[in-house]
Amino acid sequence: MSKTTKLSPDQQKFAINQLQTYFLQERDEELSELSSMLLVDFISQKLGPIFYNKGVEDSQRFMSERVEDLYALLLKEQIED
Repeated sequence: MSKTTKLSPDQQKFAINQLQTYFLQERDEELSELSSMLLVDFISQKLGPIFYNKGVEDSQRFMSERVEDLYALLLKEQIED
């Protein structure tokens, strides 16, 4: 996996808007578009991989549990036959 989570232009605009809204509502600070872009880039580079890997880990765990469920059903079926 690359070290940077690449956002589409729409996703980047959304993230910038969300940061600006958060800073205004929660911190009573106006965040410029440039500051917001830099913060989005920082979060993407430093935190994006952590969230990505956590999502992959959770998906892997979920799928592993479903496969185990299927295997248990198969064994149960074999025992009943």
